[in-house]
Parts: sequence; C-alpha cells; structure tokens
Amino acid sequence: MKLGAFSASLSVKDIKASKQFYETLGFSVYAGQLEKNYLIMKNGNALIGLFQGMFKNNILTFNPGWDENANKVEPFDDVRTIQKHLKSSGINIEKEVDENAKGPASFMVFDPDGNAILLDQHV
Repeated sequence: MKLGAFSASLSVKDIKASKQFYETLGFSVYAGQLEKNYLIMKNGNALIGLFQGMFKNNILTFNPGWDENANKVEPFDDVRTIQKHLKSSGINIEKEVDENAKGPASFMVFDPDGNAILLDQHV
C-alpha cells in the first residue's frame, strides 16, 4: 500500500518557540503561515507540521499522491482504496470518506495505543 509523504503533525504550545527549536535542528519553513498558527518545516526528506491550538495530541500524517516536496506522484493508492482495505481488515475508521467521490479527502484511524494517524489526500 502506498501511503505517500509522511510527516509528524505536532500540537505545540508556542509556535514561535517551536519554530526556533526546529530551526536549530536544521529544519526550515517549507509552507504554512505563522500568523495562522501553523507551519510545515522540512529538513531533507523529513517533514514536521507545527500546529498551535488546532488539535490536542500529535498526529502521524500520510499524504497519498504526494511526495515529500508536495509533488504529485503516479501511480498512488487513492485514500478511498486505503480506507476500503483498512475497513476490510477490521480497523475502525474515523469520519469515513465517501467511497463514490473522487479527489481530495481524508480520514483518521487510531493505532492500538491511541495514536492518531491521518490519511490526508490533496490530489
């Protein structure tokens, strides 16, 4: 199964302090808007999202159809195909995607320890 680009979406208390910390680790701002309390930062192929006040816990994020530079990749497994596979394997889906629709969509699952995994397709 091709899940696409991977990033960690971090719930941060102070986005400016977090930005400075991750810049010290060699990350640079790739996308997002500081004034809207979110940044996507990149160091080589590693991606992290910094989100202040948007969600409670950290989230593992996959972007089907994208590489780590937000370039479309072909072929890729559509989020609806991934959802169908996970459902058939007995995994509970949060906010299911309409399997008859096409294009951008997202859903979330939780691993056995309660860690959130977001599958967020932009293409």
